[in-house]
Amino acid sequence: MTQLESAKQGAITPEMEAVAKGEGLAAETVRERVAAGRLVIPANVNRRTAGLVGIGEGLRTKVNANIGTSVDFADLATELEKLRAAEEAGADAVMDLSTGGDLAAIRRAIVERSLVSVGTVPIYEATCEVMRKSHRLKEMKAAEVLETFRKHAEDGVDFVVAHAAINREVVREYQSTERVCGIVSRGGTFLAQWMLQTGEENPLYEHYDELLDVAREYDVTLSLGDSMRPGAIADAFDSLQVHELMIQGELARRAVDNGVQVMIEGPGHVPLNQVKAQMELEKSLCHGAPFYVLGPVVTDVAIGYDHITAAIGGAIAAASGADFLCYVTPSEHVGLPSPEQVREGVIAARIAAHAGDIAKGIPGASEWDMRLSRLRRGRKWEEQIRESIDPQRAASYRAQAAPHDKSVCSMCGEYCVFKMADLGAQTP
Repeated sequence: MTQLESAKQGAITPEMEAVAKGEGLAAETVRERVAAGRLVIPANVNRRTAGLVGIGEGLRTKVNANIGTSVDFADLATELEKLRAAEEAGADAVMDLSTGGDLAAIRRAIVERSLVSVGTVPIYEATCEVMRKSHRLKEMKAAEVLETFRKHAEDGVDFVVAHAAINREVVREYQSTERVCGIVSRGGTFLAQWMLQTGEENPLYEHYDELLDVAREYDVTLSLGDSMRPGAIADAFDSLQVHELMIQGELARRAVDNGVQVMIEGPGHVPLNQVKAQMELEKSLCHGAPFYVLGPVVTDVAIGYDHITAAIGGAIAAASGADFLCYVTPSEHVGLPSPEQVREGVIAARIAAHAGDIAKGIPGASEWDMRLSRLRRGRKWEEQIRESIDPQRAASYRAQAAPHDKSVCSMCGEYCVFKMADLGAQTP
């Protein structure tokens, strides 16, 4: 049985117990939330011991790191280096978005070596394969798309993106709607173009029950893709985004009814004043399903610094109910990230997630800050560096600007407020 089916029958699985222990919750609380579809545990039956995390209501906000090849850069060794960088920086999951090279071999290598949950986007492989053979997207067959999803499930992938909510009705609306950046979802673009060229319905929407059968067989969590996510803040919260979100909500309900774990993907580029409302709308329309957001990026102009714009939006999103943040790297919008950029993206997203957890009152979040604050007040430099979110960076900066007096830092030196307070307390 899937985690969801077990939960509905009142059974607490070892995976639920592990999540409960890691989050400081009662196992029964985790079971109840899984049964209600408000919490998922991505754990393919073929690799359930690897990188187990829970995503959803009342849990620490999790962080995903996208890695994967492109046509221009298709080196497996580099992607495995990115995988290790993401893990060392504290990512809770990685997604293989490869579109260049031997896609099956790359996916299997990542699944085999990953210490955390792994997600993929099967429509990428289905599309790339048909384009390699004929360069004619319309020759892709529905059966081929569904078979690709099965291959990913068989290989042990824990969660898969399914752009099932973009149907012909949504595409027709798109054709009559003016958008600054159109469709920026790659999977959504593939399927929209295929529907326009063939006149057929999206196979992931039309054959959704078959997709659920595959997901249930391997207990793969479905991540319902947001093909109509805004790619510019001017496009945020338009009728296309909301229309698709309503369909995502219906598909999520059908998944839960059929024993399949599901989460919802969301924006994207969103102005700061809309972030909270978008989180609340998803929870309302999608029956409390876990929300997985890309950032959101809150301004379009910060090329080279989009890990910062995403962290700003991500903190507000997490505080407002988002459960899973997909990182954004500094090179977003201009190029494939390096391992160091992957690391920077993960740390930025983790900062955002933790800030959101403090606001939500997640157990242990504020306590972490209290531990570090007390170490800072006591000028315990090595201990506070170890307690920080990125000890490597903190230690490096202290070494680069080493103080003469090791009891302080070189910012304030002898005028350190904590040292002065301590000396004052000793004055008779």
